[in-house]
Amino acid sequence: MPVLRMNQAICEALAHEMRADPSVVILGEDVGEAGGVFKATEGLLGEFGPMRVRDTPISEAAILGAAVGAAMAGMRPVAEIMFVEFFGVALDQIVTQAAKMCYLSAGKFSVPLVVRASVGAGLGFGAQHSQTLETWFFNAPGLKVASPSGPQSAYRLLRAAIRDPSPVVVLEPRALYGVREDFDPSTVAPDRLGLARRVRAGDAVTVVALGQMVRVAAAAAEQVADRWSAELLDLETLLPWDRRAVLESVKRTGRLIVVEENPYTGGWGADVVAHVVEKAWPSLKAPPIRMTCPDTPVPFAAGLERRYLPSQGAIEKQIEALCTTGRALAPWWEAH
Repeated sequence: MPVLRMNQAICEALAHEMRADPSVVILGEDVGEAGGVFKATEGLLGEFGPMRVRDTPISEAAILGAAVGAAMAGMRPVAEIMFVEFFGVALDQIVTQAAKMCYLSAGKFSVPLVVRASVGAGLGFGAQHSQTLETWFFNAPGLKVASPSGPQSAYRLLRAAIRDPSPVVVLEPRALYGVREDFDPSTVAPDRLGLARRVRAGDAVTVVALGQMVRVAAAAAEQVADRWSAELLDLETLLPWDRRAVLESVKRTGRLIVVEENPYTGGWGADVVAHVVEKAWPSLKAPPIRMTCPDTPVPFAAGLERRYLPSQGAIEKQIEALCTTGRALAPWWEAH
């Protein structure tokens, strides 16, 4: 069975869809000759040529503007934005134009567009290149948003995103590009977007995570398994997120911990917690908990950056406290 890094799995997904559908094209900065700044499009130029794998000028507004137009004209473009922060100079094209075109045209136009971007902390890219910024898109009806947690997850989600008739933003945790998994792409079918993945079953507490936090939460759940059985759900798709799967799990376990790589204020986990409180209040044995990052820029120093992110040890302690006392531990930054 092949061992693939996540960037290789992404490349495999792109190649599979490009072979199956000639309308699938790739565009972005350095996606061609260089194979992508994170090597997620390596080799595609040689197989598909410069008409389908197109290097662009350094202009995110031009990249997304061209991609929206191409999608409306019948193509299925996959645009790459190197760092999610660069959406800031082209947000109109994705949240105002692409997301609203089907509605504004009464269904006459669809925008089958995928935009990939690297996200997240952990590799020392500093405050301006280490954010996730899912909330930039979370309140934009008409969009879909997905974030993989590893190679197989990335392969499934990207293929599903390319086939989806809606514009989809795929946020790839760059700390996971080098993570390896054993899986055979020929045996993995793309799921539809909007379904959570149960990473492990449990009956004591539900842990919901996304992106690179899924692996951290999985390690924590494994560590406490002899005392508390934690059910771990990988949302995979953030917009729309799988309300049914989360509610069914919480109704069984009676407890919820959301782990997200976002500042505390305004994170997507607040929406998950609010929905659970509204719909599953009688089942709750303890208050739902959000584990997040502090409301600060991502620090540059390696030690501080690791402290900034929710850690395996912190998740273990939170599971223990919630299941034992029914109370949340205070965030580490409140104690300092």
